[in-house]
Amino acid sequence: MALSPMDVTQFAAVDTARAARMLNEVRTARLSGGRAPVAPRPVIEQSWDRMLRSGVDPEHDFRSGLLDPEEIRRRRETSELRHVLPVLREALLSVADVAQHIMVVADEDGRVLWREGSARVLRRADGLGFELGADWREEVVGTNGVRTPAVTRRPVQVFASEHFVRSQATWTCAGAPITDPRSGRLLGVVDVSGPLETMHPATLAWVDSVAKLAEARLRELHTQSLERLRAVAAPVLARLGGRALVADRDGWTAAVTGMPYLDRVVLPKSPETGARWLPTFGPCTVEPLAEGWLVRAAAGPVPQGATRIVLNLGQPRRWSVRVLGGAEDWARELSPRHAELLYLLAVHRGGRSAAGLAEDMFGDRARTVTVRAEMSRVRRYLGAYLAHRPYRFCDDAEVEILLPADLRDLLPHSTAPAVARRRASSGVP
Repeated sequence: MALSPMDVTQFAAVDTARAARMLNEVRTARLSGGRAPVAPRPVIEQSWDRMLRSGVDPEHDFRSGLLDPEEIRRRRETSELRHVLPVLREALLSVADVAQHIMVVADEDGRVLWREGSARVLRRADGLGFELGADWREEVVGTNGVRTPAVTRRPVQVFASEHFVRSQATWTCAGAPITDPRSGRLLGVVDVSGPLETMHPATLAWVDSVAKLAEARLRELHTQSLERLRAVAAPVLARLGGRALVADRDGWTAAVTGMPYLDRVVLPKSPETGARWLPTFGPCTVEPLAEGWLVRAAAGPVPQGATRIVLNLGQPRRWSVRVLGGAEDWARELSPRHAELLYLLAVHRGGRSAAGLAEDMFGDRARTVTVRAEMSRVRRYLGAYLAHRPYRFCDDAEVEILLPADLRDLLPHSTAPAVARRRASSGVP
């Protein structure tokens, strides 16, 4: 009886060898254009399509140069992932060692920065090039449990010949992305890997839950840093008149005076002391304060003018919105969900109701609460250029969408029905 794609993981737990043989047949058929005994899982098939389009050789075990020890040290010291290593080690290592697995932590570039666990499995990993400083991007080593979760922005388990490159077919891995809760930016991936016979269907859920614990720890650390900044800001703001706030270096607000509280203010990537123009504030002065910035709004109207909004979805995992117009240009990196929302609004210039956006994103018009909550967050930084009832870009704003060269690479993380239909089409918005 033919298996559906979703049965593969459970089947592998019962009969690992047979499942591996079946997946090898699936891979061989897919690469040769033949008929496969079972369809590959969608996340795997989409990754294989990316590999074929980018020219990765499925039979060639290519390895790029390792980072030197000094560069590994530098990346470790600057990575936000260093703050959650204790969480990852406590939750993963003891079980991983018993289960003959290793824990691997890679940065946002797909470089392996930490690697711990079973000594025997570490030696086997060396034979696959799964070493410290190794480059495990998909376009270098094919479908894998380190980089594929980063591309799709969701947990992924890769078993046996689901790996695109044949030399990795003796391996099983499960990885989950870790994102910065302050910005939604990808920080890296935590992965648990081991020889084929160590595969377990619960591994992916386990790794995903640990990644969420790591993100919770980052949120806790951020809250603590805002509390420290708030203690410094309070006496300073008490002496000021007018509208002002103190925000951390990512724009998260610690304290305000003379104005409603804002969760976040959009700051330039490299704020400098002096006169600036910021969304929501308009003309203002910015000066450093402790581990953040003091922003004082100037009196007078916000300058008006023609506005051009560029939604850049062309770079993998580097989605952004840029506003050109007024006194100063500014840009902001987008989370996956906000990239989806702004894309849908850019396509539907006439606007979409909350129910319409819910249908576009979830295939369920009843999920309006989620849509309204996310749109509220979007309006915190783009509110001057958005209208509502229905949600839409303002009529006097020129909106441009920069798409990837291949539409099949449009927001690859997204499961939104409207985005999936767009990926499957060959037109332009």
